[in-house]
Formats: sequence, structure tokens, C-alpha cells
Amino acid sequence: MSRIAGRFARVEPRRRVKDLVLGLLSDLPRKNCWSIAEWAGEAGPDGMQHLLGRAKWDADAVREYVLEHLHDEDAVLVVDETGDVKKGTHTVGVQRQYTGTAGRIENAQVAVYLVYAGRRGHAAVDRELYIPRSWTTDPDRCRAAGLGEDTVFATKPELAARMIGRFLDAGHRVGWVAGDEVYGGNPRLRSALEERQVGYVLAVACSAEFATSAGKFRADALASKVPRRAWQKLSAGAGAKGHRFYDWAVVDLAEARSGSHQLLIRRNRTTGELAYYRCWSPAPVPLATLVRVAGARWRVEETFQAGKGLAGLDEHQVRRFTSWSRWVTLAMLAHAFLAVVRADAHARHPAPDGLIPLTCNEIQRLFTTLVVRTVHDAAHRLGWSAWRRRHQARARASHYRRQAAAQAWS
Repeated sequence: MSRIAGRFARVEPRRRVKDLVLGLLSDLPRKNCWSIAEWAGEAGPDGMQHLLGRAKWDADAVREYVLEHLHDEDAVLVVDETGDVKKGTHTVGVQRQYTGTAGRIENAQVAVYLVYAGRRGHAAVDRELYIPRSWTTDPDRCRAAGLGEDTVFATKPELAARMIGRFLDAGHRVGWVAGDEVYGGNPRLRSALEERQVGYVLAVACSAEFATSAGKFRADALASKVPRRAWQKLSAGAGAKGHRFYDWAVVDLAEARSGSHQLLIRRNRTTGELAYYRCWSPAPVPLATLVRVAGARWRVEETFQAGKGLAGLDEHQVRRFTSWSRWVTLAMLAHAFLAVVRADAHARHPAPDGLIPLTCNEIQRLFTTLVVRTVHDAAHRLGWSAWRRRHQARARASHYRRQAAAQAWS
């Protein structure tokens, strides 16, 4: 909190923002201005609402905090969007649109996030709210929600490019960007990354066309031409139940632009389902590097899950853009705190035999119990923590044994 305290001239908002972040990290069943204000002992929600509506906030504090503690020369920036289902029509950016959160078209608000994923951990470092055309063509509606009358429509890839540009313009360096088909199918985003000499591994549809020395082909047509010996079994990273092994192949592309252009193909070893990635790097890289970057994309889903489940990222009940951006920034900071504590705990205090390393979920439980809320029976709480981790360690060991046995037969 000392990192952001200097942004407030008076002590009252400085204390209130601390209470708000602690409330986001608490075990409240529902986190919003009303519930956190009551939890913090305030007489009403006005103070919290004033803090969100008028305090000057941006994502710089989150970005610098994350990079200082989770810095990794091989880190990957992951771009993705997530939606929050909302009621009514007045909340900024809301309209009926598809959101993966619900898996269907709903009345929802969608935002694009930039996640920094390294070996020590991962956390969101920037965010942009997606403002649909139904809003940008209605200046009065934009003004009522705190948006400028000159707000123009921007696609999700354009929002991603904006955040990546801010990250690089701030003096930070990263070698790779990963994203799903929404971003892989956008030539402007790809060109912007190539101009900044940032490599990418972006998912594309099976119908995407690629130029090769033998002509232009669809991605699925190229996959059918890959010889059996070209496939390699590689892990896309460790998951909750062991390493995520797939078969991988790469096809060199004939592009007029400079750099190394390739099509990366992933094949599920059980179902045979294929996935495709458009890849570019300033210089040729080995297949294992492309696989590592492709695997980093899963970190964004883990970030969304933890940010929403542990830090109230999606539980705001604010309508105006300024309040939304500041709530989300504080929720990102709260989750980043958990990610940093986790990374430091793994580095300084390795878990003893029989316990899995501390997770963000377990850190949040202990922090809420032992720091945020005073308790008398700390030994009881710590005993439950050890029990949960011991149970999870047995489950993980069982998963790994089952995976090893299956591989021995394959």
C-alpha cells in the first residue's frame, strides 16, 4: 500500500484505499462498495464511492509492482478478454454480447486484459474496457457513463495493441505475446508486434490461409500434409494434474516480410483434435520455444479465475467508467499481492515433503484469517491449512502416477 499512498494528498483516502484492498482480499461472500464499507466499519458507502469516483488511479502501480517481483527474461505477455454478466443498460459498456464467462450471448460487460506470465508467477498488468458501437454512436449515453463524447470504437485487438504499446513505451521489454483466435486473426496487431520486434504465437482458425513455397493453403490442409516423423511430443507446461503433453509440428511459411514466419500445429494425443497458431519471431527459434509460448496462454485463464474468485475482480456494482477502471485496478493489485507472496514463499520457503507449495487460494485464506481478521486459535487455522495442502499433495501425486503409468503403456 505504500506504493500507492503517495497518490493521495490526505490521510483519509489513503486509509480508505487500504481498507478497500483488504476488503477485496477478505472472505466476504459478495464484494462491492456497500459490503466492504460495512466490513471496514464505515457508517455508509459514500466514502468508498467517493474514493472510486474521484481518486486518480491508473494501472502503473500494478505494472511496476508485478514486474519488480515477478520479472523474468523469458516472460510472455498474454492478451485475452473476459466478460461480466450485468443487469440493466446503464452500466458502462454493457450490451447483449457473447461472453465466454457465460458461454452464450448475455447482457454483459467485456474487458481486455494484459497478463504478465513468467516462471515465478503471473498477474494482470493492464486493462481496457471494450466499448461497443452501440455506445460510441450515442454521445449522450457515453457522457452519462463518464466516457468522453469523442470516444471512438476500438476492436479488442486494437485494445490489446494499445496496452502492449503502453507496456513497451514504459521501458519494459518482453520477447513474446500470446493470444487466442480473436487476436491471431487480426493483421494490424500482428504488424504492430513485428514493427516492435516482439515475437508472437497467436491462435488462428483452421480456415486461416498461409503462403508456403508450394502455394497458399488453409491451416487444416497444411496439417494433413505433415509427415508422421515431423510430430514431436512436448509439454505445454504443468497443469493441476500433471504436464500437458501434446503432439506438435511446425511448418515454415514463405512470407515477404522479414523475420521467421511459421505455422504451429498442436494435436491432442487422445482425441486427435488440432489447434493452429500463427507464429513470428525476429530470428528462427526452436519448436520448444514456440510450444512454451503457446502454453503460456493458459495463464490468463488462471489469472481471471483467481482475480474473480479471490479479489472480487468481477463483483463491482458501479456504472461509470472511472469507478470501473479504479475498482478493477485495485482488484488487480490485490491479486498481484497474492501472486507475489506465492512466488516469494516458493523461493524462500520450499514446501516440506507431503505438502504442496502454497497456492494463492491458501495464501488468501491464511492472510484473511491471521492478518485481516484477528483470531485467537491460530494453531487451529494453521492445522487446517496443513490438512488441505496434505490432501492436495496426495491428489497431485496420484494424478502424476496415473499419468506416468499411462505414458508407459503408450
